[in-house]
Amino acid sequence: MARLSSLVVAILTLTPTAYSRALRASKVYLDGRQVQNEYDYVIIGGGTAGLTVADRLTEDGKTTALVIEYGVLSEAASLTRVAGGFSGMSDSQFMYDIRSVPQVNLRNRVISVLAGKVVGGSSAVNAMMTIRGTAEDYDRWGSFFGKSSHWTWEGLLPYFKKALNFVPPNADITKTANITYDTNFWGNTSGVYAGWPSYQFPTTTAQMDAFKGLPGVEIASDSGSGVPGVYWYPTFMDPKAVLRSFAKTGHYDNVKRANYHLVTQSKVTKIVLNGTTATGVSFVPAPARGQPGNTAAPVTTVTARKEVILAAGGVHSPQVLQVSGIGPRKVLTAAGIDTIVDLPGVGQNFQDHGMISASFQFARIPQSFRPSSDDLRTNRTLSTWSAQVWAANRTGPNSIATGNSAAWLSFPVISSRSAKISDDLTAQNHANYLPTGTDPTVAAGYKAQMLSYASALKNKKTAFYNLILQGGSASGLLVDLHPLSRGTINVNPSNPHNTEPDVDYRALANPLDATIMGDIVRFTRKYYLDNPRTKDWGGREVSPGASVTTDEQLATFLSNSLSPSVYHPAGTCAMMPLELGGVVDQELKVYGVNNLRVVDASIIPTLPGANTCQTVYAIAEKAADLIRYGAPKL
Repeated sequence: MARLSSLVVAILTLTPTAYSRALRASKVYLDGRQVQNEYDYVIIGGGTAGLTVADRLTEDGKTTALVIEYGVLSEAASLTRVAGGFSGMSDSQFMYDIRSVPQVNLRNRVISVLAGKVVGGSSAVNAMMTIRGTAEDYDRWGSFFGKSSHWTWEGLLPYFKKALNFVPPNADITKTANITYDTNFWGNTSGVYAGWPSYQFPTTTAQMDAFKGLPGVEIASDSGSGVPGVYWYPTFMDPKAVLRSFAKTGHYDNVKRANYHLVTQSKVTKIVLNGTTATGVSFVPAPARGQPGNTAAPVTTVTARKEVILAAGGVHSPQVLQVSGIGPRKVLTAAGIDTIVDLPGVGQNFQDHGMISASFQFARIPQSFRPSSDDLRTNRTLSTWSAQVWAANRTGPNSIATGNSAAWLSFPVISSRSAKISDDLTAQNHANYLPTGTDPTVAAGYKAQMLSYASALKNKKTAFYNLILQGGSASGLLVDLHPLSRGTINVNPSNPHNTEPDVDYRALANPLDATIMGDIVRFTRKYYLDNPRTKDWGGREVSPGASVTTDEQLATFLSNSLSPSVYHPAGTCAMMPLELGGVVDQELKVYGVNNLRVVDASIIPTLPGANTCQTVYAIAEKAADLIRYGAPKL
């Protein structure tokens, strides 16, 4: 049923029966309003990008926008709780329940595909890590279009700054933890906050300093500086309230304008096309949790006077395009969908960051570096104090989400054979590692990506390695920031409209992924076991184990344990030239379709070496300007 957030933005939260046009005066319309027949913009998806774009487009008080969201509008404490960082993700009612197809290179394991199903999208349920990639990550995007592209680090930096309101850490914590930051890389006007906890474990600082014992590792001055290194980074958190800050709180809750409408619990069935022009969107009540779609559900169709904006995320945006008749002809034909625009790249180029489940421990962290995060669980005096200060003024360890320090390192820093692996990648017949029958344009785009990565593997401008530091004795969850393998997300051919799409990570399809990940494990061994800064800490390897040393042995370990996802799905509606398998151009317009753009992680051509949320905010901010003002003059 409908409910009012504290403000006067028109919220249209509809029950299934509320879709009848005869019920326009129903009390479910919060202030007597109704879903209008037409809007200037109809936005599919009320997540990170969708709410940001809607907020910006309606700032003039005149432009109208309707956001259609599958999930609910919720004030649940699980969505805003900071401690631990995973409260939202652990609340299954706010998550899509999707399983991948069996992964042939991972012992046929099936992988959970996680994405937020709630107003705010994945920004409501992610790990709250406020990270952006290196400058080269974003310059790479523009390079696919040539030297004149505005999709570069310099072209995106103003939008990174606009996207977040950076609040520096408290002066005492800055000093005791030796936190460094540079406000030149941040803004302070957004309703989405990048804040800091009021406490850091001394062990975290010690673990960060320990990287200085390894040659070539740099300590970066700020997480937003665009360079690899070990650094402190903020949290998606309002530091005054000590609550998660996300798209709903920043781009919806405090927006006071009646030209911005939201309808929830609604499933988009298709983008309405008149020939090859997008004219509107059709949607039905979302099915109850765990239930299949109802083919007899009443359909609402809303007209977009100017544009339809697709912001359903890396998993669902390609599905919406495909069920609307936009995508690879052979995929659509197999699903019984008439092809309106044959666009081979839709649903291809699927990427996610790979997580390596290694495990290392420090058995004897020196007392001078304590307390550690382990002590919060084992030391009653510390845990009692933590609970008391949190109850008194929301300070202390419970203000920490998943942590604020990590290593994001280039490949030459972690591997002595970076040049050889680079040469091996260059020499590949790249199309051999894509699905059989891949369209030549998609294969050409993959080749361009791999040649760019080959260059990055032997320079020090792109981070490939990630280790999160949480101030405890055990760690080792490692992330490969630039997997070479590419997967697919296509409609289920047997039931394209009422089931989730078929998600195939195609993990380890490119064999060099295993080689790179093997060197990621080897470098982590050096940090724990062969590091003058940690030699007295009692480091030991739990997994994969000291006997696992060769490339072949590490590849076997990966096939048994690798997760091909840290829940950063991207790339499935790639912003690349059409001849390179692109789906959208540099203005995010869908090739071959008028009045239709995609604005979300699906447009990312190659993953940044970072958690994707901050990048998606920047994309959405830039997209809003592209929509309002057109491409910048360079």
